[in-house]
Amino acid sequence: MNSLSIRRFGFALGSAFALTYSACAFVMSCITREASIRFFNGILHGLDVTPIMTAEMTLRGVIRGVIEVFVLGWLFGAILACFYNISGRLDGRRTPAARG
Repeated sequence: MNSLSIRRFGFALGSAFALTYSACAFVMSCITREASIRFFNGILHGLDVTPIMTAEMTLRGVIRGVIEVFVLGWLFGAILACFYNISGRLDGRRTPAARG
């Protein structure tokens, strides 16, 4: 079993999260508050986001959000890669008869 680079996988996942967040912020800036509420209510299976939906998002807030989701994505990716590598080492220690 191959191992994953913890830093590279963390960077890839963090970058994917940051790109997704940026695209979401862009779309939110292009549509009305009501349209975004309908969208998120639809994908959240009826959970009403009206009380928590904000119509104002500053550039500073978007940049801060991109950085935060990148860091969280990097940490999540690093943890996943670490567990993947550990599970590969543990799997390699099993005897051939024990593998299923």
